[in-house]
Amino acid sequence: MYLSKTEAAVLPTTLRSPAQRPVRPAPGRRRLWSMLGPAFVAAVAYVDPGNFATNFSGGAAFGYTLLWVIVAANLMAMLIQSLTAKLGLATGRDLATLCRETMPKPVTRALWLQAEAVAIATDLAEIVGGAVALYLLFGVPLPIGGVITAVVAFILLAAQSRGYRPFERVIAGLLLVIGIGFGYTLLGAGVDPGGLADGMVPSFEGAESIVLATGILGATVMPHVIYVHSALTPGRYGDSVTAGRTREGRGRLLRAQRIDIVVAMGLAGLVNAAMLVIAAQLFTSDSGVDSLEGVHAGLGDQLGTGAALAFALALLASGFASSSVGTHAGQVVMAGFLKRHIPVLTRRLITLAPALAVLVLGGDPTTALVWSQVVLSFGIPFALVPLLWLTSRRDLMGGWVNRRTTTVAGCLVAVLIIGLNAHLLIGLAFG
Repeated sequence: MYLSKTEAAVLPTTLRSPAQRPVRPAPGRRRLWSMLGPAFVAAVAYVDPGNFATNFSGGAAFGYTLLWVIVAANLMAMLIQSLTAKLGLATGRDLATLCRETMPKPVTRALWLQAEAVAIATDLAEIVGGAVALYLLFGVPLPIGGVITAVVAFILLAAQSRGYRPFERVIAGLLLVIGIGFGYTLLGAGVDPGGLADGMVPSFEGAESIVLATGILGATVMPHVIYVHSALTPGRYGDSVTAGRTREGRGRLLRAQRIDIVVAMGLAGLVNAAMLVIAAQLFTSDSGVDSLEGVHAGLGDQLGTGAALAFALALLASGFASSSVGTHAGQVVMAGFLKRHIPVLTRRLITLAPALAVLVLGGDPTTALVWSQVVLSFGIPFALVPLLWLTSRRDLMGGWVNRRTTTVAGCLVAVLIIGLNAHLLIGLAFG
């Protein structure tokens, strides 16, 4: 029998002791699917509508040049999500909560404020993307499409009331729709092996390519899922805190979450790469494909209505799924940093306002998507640096503490991200 924290709290202490509490056995090969879940929820944020905008813009403007950015960002994402998942397994708490418990109050409040700004930028991308998809598929006006996307995301989030598994299955299903859509389109577009090889060599082509590279990075390494993934893993593989007190137990749990991350993030990385390759194969900077609507029309012209439909359906699935995950992340952030909860509907209305403003005022949706991802890139260090600090503390992590090489690798990632952001700021300031 496996007990929730609430049920265990009312039992005698002897029954709640680590020695007598039953621990779920390690999953075997037959139970591979039961191990998958939390990383798939996080992975949806890595293929949200912001990725559509940055990847197609990058491919159309610079061909395969920025493919290396997608690959590097995906590898960074695997490392970062592995650390945040491990933090939840080791401590039974999420990143935002641990920041509140271990940092001075002014620092905690500052981190919360920037996390809320990131949540607004995230929601803008997801709502705008869903609205554009509904317009492409059914001709729904953009403001109405934004409201519909928000409502559907709210309904999807309600699946959590039935436990984590239904919500994970819904999100994983939508992620599969996205993957199938771009797999189908990629078959029609084809691949240039020489372009693939050249695209793996780090390089830029002017200031605009740096802006897009920063947007690709922000769209791939999403700050809000660094917080939410740590909240999804506690209790996911049984009583991880108890099981992780032995080396064997830690090994089993780490293998489980690594499989989850590699499979989910690998799929997200392939989808992102497919977007850029399709754009590089079919479009050029002077082809008029400078918006999601243009991509949809261009795919229809080049590959037929099937490819255009696959793109629109993938965009719609991305908007619905990523918006529900973003709302959940906002709840985790507020509860962790402030130890407060607000109704989900209230949060949805607050974060919906900027997106609706863009749609109502007639702003260019694709430009708004790209710049929202640039904002997200600036938010990454504020989640990554505390994560590295916490996971390198032996007094907090015990046997789960980072190896020195892991901490060094994480620090290099943080330096690269901060350096790219600083380079972009300097470029914008001095032209």
